[in-house]
Amino acid sequence: MRVTVWGCRGSVASPGPETVTYGGNTSCVEVALDDHVALVFDAGTGIRALGFDLQRRNVRHVHLCLTHLHLDHLEGLRFFAPLWDDGVTLDIWGPPSQLLSLRQRIARYFSPPLFPIELRDVPARLSFHDVKQDAWPIGEAEIGADLVLHPGPTVGYRVELGGTSLAYLPDHEPALAGMLRERSPDWISGSALATDVDLVVHDAQYFEDEYRHYVGWGHSSVADAVAFASAAGARQLLLFHHEPRHSDHALERLEDRARELAAAVDDLAPPVLAREGMVVELPSRVRA
Repeated sequence: MRVTVWGCRGSVASPGPETVTYGGNTSCVEVALDDHVALVFDAGTGIRALGFDLQRRNVRHVHLCLTHLHLDHLEGLRFFAPLWDDGVTLDIWGPPSQLLSLRQRIARYFSPPLFPIELRDVPARLSFHDVKQDAWPIGEAEIGADLVLHPGPTVGYRVELGGTSLAYLPDHEPALAGMLRERSPDWISGSALATDVDLVVHDAQYFEDEYRHYVGWGHSSVADAVAFASAAGARQLLLFHHEPRHSDHALERLEDRARELAAAVDDLAPPVLAREGMVVELPSRVRA
């Protein structure tokens, strides 16, 4: 399985001289399927560059799996080049709501005064799907989804492909329900998605001292990200959803802290910071 990070910043895009190394674009991750089908997670601003790359590769079918509809995970969709190509089929998956359909909720972002073009006028062939309760196939991959702790309807995803596995939980606060080390895995939000995965991409927005000020906001401290990966039995942790105020230097300190914490955990490789352009080959090691 080949995983490419197109955006890994949290909350709001934060380009600038202090975020050059790890990037300022918000959440977007691609899992390679075949030459003509793309599997994409979230539509933050990172999806803009991905769209141009998909055009170059002549990908004609895209499955976009949204974790939730906060703006930092959706704001790039309007500038996603395949959306404006009438030869592209775009299947959009997302969390269910009892109030409005997924199409109706996304259509809010495609209406004045936020945007001049209505969703109904988009050229690509669009289909909208609530995530399924049981795993379902996309190409050769098997996809699973489950609700996780984050404000509003939010899901995480699990991908199984070619004997390897990935869990994607970019916005997640499992410690909100209690100390992770004091709970069995079946009582931890999201643990079923990440059980024994080769790689878990997980929210690690805060240092421990910062997290005390943001309990309930839906994000994790670096310590809780490591504790979650350990409880789930994941083999590798990719630190994700970087705090927009964190410079490259601050993020490197956060990675050092994660590795210090992980050193006491059996079978968990040293955690790695996500950065734009990073490619992860599973089950091989992370490379830039």
